[in-house]
Amino acid sequence: MSDAWLERLPPLIPQPGETRRALVARTLREAAARGLVPEGTRLPGHRRLAEALGVSRNTLVDALEQLQAEGYVRAQGRSGTVIAAPPLGAAAPRPATLPLSRWAQRALSGQVEEAGGPFAVDFRVGQPVPELYPERAWTQALARRAADLPAHEDAGSLGPLATRRALAAHLNAERGAQVTPDMVMLTGGTQSALDALARVFLEPGRVAAVEDPTYPGARAALAATGAEVVPVPVDPHGLQPGGLPARATLAYVTPGCQYPTAAPLGAARRQALIAWARGAGAFILEDDYAADLHHTGRPPAALQGLAPEQVILLGSFSKSLAPVTRSGFLVAPPEVLRVLAATRPLTDRFPGRLDALALADVLGSGAYSRHLRRAHEVIARRHGVLRAALAAALPGWHPAPATAGLHLYLPLPPGWTEAEVLARAARNGVGLSPVGPLAQGPHPPALLLGFAHLPEGALRDGAARLAAALGVGRGAAKDLAPPIPTFQKSAETFPFSVRGPFFASRSARLI
Repeated sequence: MSDAWLERLPPLIPQPGETRRALVARTLREAAARGLVPEGTRLPGHRRLAEALGVSRNTLVDALEQLQAEGYVRAQGRSGTVIAAPPLGAAAPRPATLPLSRWAQRALSGQVEEAGGPFAVDFRVGQPVPELYPERAWTQALARRAADLPAHEDAGSLGPLATRRALAAHLNAERGAQVTPDMVMLTGGTQSALDALARVFLEPGRVAAVEDPTYPGARAALAATGAEVVPVPVDPHGLQPGGLPARATLAYVTPGCQYPTAAPLGAARRQALIAWARGAGAFILEDDYAADLHHTGRPPAALQGLAPEQVILLGSFSKSLAPVTRSGFLVAPPEVLRVLAATRPLTDRFPGRLDALALADVLGSGAYSRHLRRAHEVIARRHGVLRAALAAALPGWHPAPATAGLHLYLPLPPGWTEAEVLARAARNGVGLSPVGPLAQGPHPPALLLGFAHLPEGALRDGAARLAAALGVGRGAAKDLAPPIPTFQKSAETFPFSVRGPFFASRSARLI
């Protein structure tokens, strides 16, 4: 083997975690593909080549066996080993744009990036609250189930029966729902459930209705199908049924705690919504995201309990249990569930069994209920601290009343815009979430302040910093820097930096 031949080989630079065998195989593979070692070239003997490459003979032999299985080299007995693959040739220039499908184009359109950071006090919503998670109960349940997981039968597309039974009992007892285990499908969270339902029911030419403003991930999932998404206005009492379209296939709502305004939907409007759905031939997608996050009194019963044949109930434990579990569910009429179960194998086949079985234990043992009682106390205390701090620091700025959720909805007084408040707050170290990206149509300017993830001292400090930045209340902004770069959204301007799609970011919410 000549020195010139060796010089044509790429350098042996290992990648993270790469073994010596894999490194040698990759180096020779790349040399053959790039034509550095032409087809038909006979390689030196194993010992000589191993010495030249600086590896053991066994390592080289293992690498050559791998390459022979792939067709890059061919062993010829006493004649040695030769390069068997022709060079790959020059790569074609990449197209200026990716050949995206219409679904991908629709999914990407209209996404807004959230405000950058870091901030001294970060009120942006959707942030996890790790100290509220029942870590001990959850890890113990995982350990128990992991020990005998192989003994359990295949859960199928719906998920383990034990978990569906536990969920049905929980929803019937705590949410006033009408659920049997055969109506429950386990999901990876609300977003995956929305995607599955949108693909099954929507297509170009069909109509879906959403609250406006609303959770942007829901609107994005429905719009990606090509269906027309009709915004329905909300007011301090929730969705306005009079704004619903005459015909629709799906309607996405958050009646227990409207997102983001936190307004509950009253009895009269609930009945009007159900009557509309029956007349329009629509299924109601009820996102019960705040069901376990009520910090004042008991939550209103699920809408599904009034019309189980018309309502598909969506839920997730990512906020109340732990976001890493990605444990969610949907409850649907049996005929809907049969279609979802039959189409699920095209995407993820079945939900994770270990998390599902651990969830059944946490629900059935009472550990989840005990955890919620402790969590409610912490959430209620932090909610009260922030409301008091805002009242003291910003008189005249009144958050909307809320009995559930992990954020406050703060309408802005006349004369203020979301963009102006966001920019001033950011320059004084305070992160906030705008409502503008959550709305399709005109909306009163407002901001969201997440509070559950912040200690009480930070909540008070954040309120004081916000007042100082705005020059109202107890403080005044001083020496403010020039405006930060902005991103245009409709007629309003918001400060943003690149952090990823809004509906999948911390400024949306955990799903």
